[in-house]
Amino acid sequence: MGRLTTHVLDTMHGLPGAEIKVELFKVDGESVEKLATVLTNSDGRTDAPILAGNDFRPGKYQLVFHVAEYYQSKGVTLDDVPFLDDVVIRFGLNDQDAHYHVPLLVSPYSFSTYRGS
Repeated sequence: MGRLTTHVLDTMHGLPGAEIKVELFKVDGESVEKLATVLTNSDGRTDAPILAGNDFRPGKYQLVFHVAEYYQSKGVTLDDVPFLDDVVIRFGLNDQDAHYHVPLLVSPYSFSTYRGS
């Protein structure tokens, strides 16, 4: 059975991104449907796959990482309108039996992602 996981690394502090709120949405044309809201654990990962089992279906999805909220909780001074507030990553799931891993490397001013393993 396929599954979707994530991992957040705080590149500003060189630590896992712990207690970051992450939301998962299913994207269908211009509409989005929220499927889940999770918090990363002390290792910057979720305790369980964000999407798995019968809920894991091919299609377009979106993860939203609430990074400004995270950095503010760490005492980082951000502008009134942060450069990065919510990082949105849209991606496609095609293989119902595959493991899709979407890591996020983030600082208050940059981010990168890739399909991990």
